[in-house]
Amino acid sequence: MKFEDYRISNDIKRSLAEKGFKKPTDIQFKAIPNILKGEDVLAIAQTGTGKTAAFAIPVINILHTNPPEWFAKGSVRALVMVPTHELAQQIAEVFKEIAKYTKLRILALFGSTDQDPQIAAFQKGVDILVTTPGRMFDLRAQGYIDFRGTEFLILDEADRMLDMGFYKDIEDVIRFLPKNKQTLFFSATIDEKIKKLAYSIVKNAIRIQISPDDPISKNISHSMILIEMDDKRFFLERFIKQNLDKKLVVFVRTKVRADRVVAAMDRVGLVTESIHSGKTHQERKDTMRRLKTGELKVLIATDVSARGVDIPNVDYVINYDLPDVPENYVHRIGRTGRGTQKGRALSFCSLEERPMLDAIEDYIGHSIATQKLEEMDYQETIIFSEADQKTFKDVFKEIAEFEKAMEEKKKKKK
Repeated sequence: MKFEDYRISNDIKRSLAEKGFKKPTDIQFKAIPNILKGEDVLAIAQTGTGKTAAFAIPVINILHTNPPEWFAKGSVRALVMVPTHELAQQIAEVFKEIAKYTKLRILALFGSTDQDPQIAAFQKGVDILVTTPGRMFDLRAQGYIDFRGTEFLILDEADRMLDMGFYKDIEDVIRFLPKNKQTLFFSATIDEKIKKLAYSIVKNAIRIQISPDDPISKNISHSMILIEMDDKRFFLERFIKQNLDKKLVVFVRTKVRADRVVAAMDRVGLVTESIHSGKTHQERKDTMRRLKTGELKVLIATDVSARGVDIPNVDYVINYDLPDVPENYVHRIGRTGRGTQKGRALSFCSLEERPMLDAIEDYIGHSIATQKLEEMDYQETIIFSEADQKTFKDVFKEIAEFEKAMEEKKKKKK
C-alpha cells in the first residue's frame, strides 16, 4: 500500500510526496489506520523505523480535516511530550514539514530560552505542542496554556522519559487533560515500569510491536576492536583523518569525557564539537545545525543528548566508550543506517569494558564481530599520532625501538 492510497487529505499527500515518502514503514503501516480510527495505540519499535511519522501523519490529518468549534487563547489540540530539547525541535520540524500545506500551528516548547515568544504563540492558540515537561508546567501554572480542548496526548521516547525521572510529570499532566482524549504511546523498549505507565493512561489500546529477532537494524554493519583505554584517542584521531569527508557521531560515557575528547582532537588539529547536558540550549542548537548542514563533520555526544535525535546522513557511529546500559548500544548505533540508508558502527573496547561488552552481546542475542588489529598497526597508530607533537627524530627513535622489540620477540619464539 502506498501513501497515495490512504484516506488522508491531499494536502498531506502532497507534502509526503515532496519528502519522498512513497510507502509506509512497518510501524507506520500498522499504526496509521488505527490512529485514524480514533483508537488508543501502544507502539513498541526500534529506533530508525519511522515512529514520528507514524503518529504525525494521522494526527495532522484528523486535526486538519476536523477544525474545532472554538479555539481559546492558550488552547492546545495535540500535546506531544518528549524527554529532550533536541527531540522536541526535531519532532516539531517533522510535524511542520508534513503539515506544510495546512494551516495548523505547531510549537516546540522547552526551557533555557526566552519565554516571551512562546507566550505570544499561545495567545494565537497552538494546534500541536511538542514539549519537554519543565517549561510546559511553568507556562500552564502561569495561565498561558489551556488543555481543556486537547484531543491528543502523545508520549514519544517514553522509555527515555522514565529513565530521566519524568514518571510523576506524566502522571500530573493527565489531570489537566480531558478524559475523552486519544492517547498514543510510543517507545523503543518495554518493561514492567513502562507497561504500568502505559496501561494507566491508554484505554483498550491497540498494541503494536515491531521486534525483529535482532534489535539492530539490518541496514547497520557493526563491529569492535580491542584498544587500551589510554590509547583510544590515538585510534579516534587516525579514524577521523582516514574519513575526513564522512559524518561521524562519537559516543562517550560522560560530559567530562566528551569535552576531554574534543580537547584531544583539537590538539592534533581536528575540529570536533561536543553536545551534552552541560551545554546551553543555544550551544546545543548551533552544534546540531552545523552537523546537519555538513559544516561540522564530527560530533562527540553523550547518551542523554543524542538519544532519539535524527541526524541525516551519518556515515559512522563510534562507541569511544561502551555504554553501561546495554540497550543504549542499540540506540547509539541507530543514529546511522536510518530509513533505507546503510550505516556502519565501530566500538572501542578496553579490558575494563569487557563486562559491558558481555552484557551488550547478551542483550542483542549474538556476539559482535571483532576486527583483528595486528601489533604493528596498533603501534603505528600511536607512533604516528600528532598528539605529542613529536619530531621526526622522536618518531624514528620509537620505530627503531619497536622494530628491536619485535626482533627480540621473534628470537624468543625460535
